[in-house]
Amino acid sequence: MARLGVFGGTFDPPHLGHLILAAEALEQLKLDRLLWVLTSAPPHKQNQAVSPLAVRLELLQALLGSNPMFELSRVDIDRPAPHYAADTVQILAGQYPGAELFYLMGGDSLRDLPAWFHPEIFVGACRGLGVMRRPGDNIDLARLESRLPGVGGKIHFIDSPLLEISSKQIRERIYGGHTYRYYLPEAVFKLIDQKRLYL
Repeated sequence: MARLGVFGGTFDPPHLGHLILAAEALEQLKLDRLLWVLTSAPPHKQNQAVSPLAVRLELLQALLGSNPMFELSRVDIDRPAPHYAADTVQILAGQYPGAELFYLMGGDSLRDLPAWFHPEIFVGACRGLGVMRRPGDNIDLARLESRLPGVGGKIHFIDSPLLEISSKQIRERIYGGHTYRYYLPEAVFKLIDQKRLYL
């Protein structure tokens, strides 16, 4: 039975922090493969400017390269918005019958999970939740379990170096003319530099 990680995001742009979390998840959760789910229209970012899908897709493909452990999923690209995680994991379960799905998220997302769209369906469709803790995420596991029974047994905390890198920070550095080269894999940096993105 395949163990598949599900790593969703806008990836605007994808950076070294994403790669480090992906590598740690593969090892610590003993995953066979990691599905990178590029969300074209995230419901929680409706009031935020997001780069065109084609731009983010090209950057993500550059980041993934030819790594056999990474796979680009088009599950949130080839269907109309909105893209809720509950729907995404159900569709993936149908695309990969018999696979165990491990959804990756930050500690803040786990904390806010009861407010997600149909969180009980989402939790039920996942074999596990790979969670990267951050300072100040304030997760009350007992309260979470009381609101979503069974979620506690699915949580796997990922031990990963805490890098203070975010896509927003990188975009701001590029726009402000500050150095950003070593926040990104070389292939992603070259695309951004050549196409003068985020200026």
